[in-house]
Amino acid sequence: MRTILAVDDDRDIVHLITEGFRYESSFEVIPAYTGEEALAIVDSCSIDFVILDIMLPGLDGMETCRRIRQRHTVPILLLSARDRELDKVIGLEIGADDYLTKPFSPRELLARVKAHFRRVERMKREMGPCTRSGPLSINEQTYEVFMDGEKVDLSAKEFQILSFLAKHPNQVLSREQLYQKIWGQEFGDLNTVTVHIKNIRKKLGRDCIKTIWGVGYKFAWESEEG
Repeated sequence: MRTILAVDDDRDIVHLITEGFRYESSFEVIPAYTGEEALAIVDSCSIDFVILDIMLPGLDGMETCRRIRQRHTVPILLLSARDRELDKVIGLEIGADDYLTKPFSPRELLARVKAHFRRVERMKREMGPCTRSGPLSINEQTYEVFMDGEKVDLSAKEFQILSFLAKHPNQVLSREQLYQKIWGQEFGDLNTVTVHIKNIRKKLGRDCIKTIWGVGYKFAWESEEG
């Protein structure tokens, strides 16, 4: 059973999300209507996925997302009535994994959530228990990353990108390839990939993901290149 936290001050939206998951026996939806309530639930319950509206009263969705990410690696999908590029970038930079604009189709939301868990399970099957490269250690079973022995907290999508790149060292992968592999969609906002890689570099404090201008990215330490 996967537990989904649906956070929106509009009770009709929360009801819409709950109804969308009703006939999926592998999911349980927990409602929340404020950012403060969402934080309390995430801190006290085992939550597998968060659907979070940006425009919450009081503690808004952006700040709620930032605080959740400070303490947890749970995947977060932001909902917003505004289809602004700046909102998307800020949301991704503070730790969101995905973004969906209102009005949305409950079937699309359900498909995105289910696709996330399918990819997680597939990656666990495809990957070994641990990948090591230089000072970096990636544990695919526990979703933990260590750099020079120190734990690095990554979001779910950041972890998946880093793991996938590390499994293909020195292979140049385009943003389109990464988006299709990690998000499971052929088309989408490729800037999402760029922002996540920027976050990974910042959190690792080391640049093991190289940009190949006009082509894509590759995983390599400086000593492994050339």
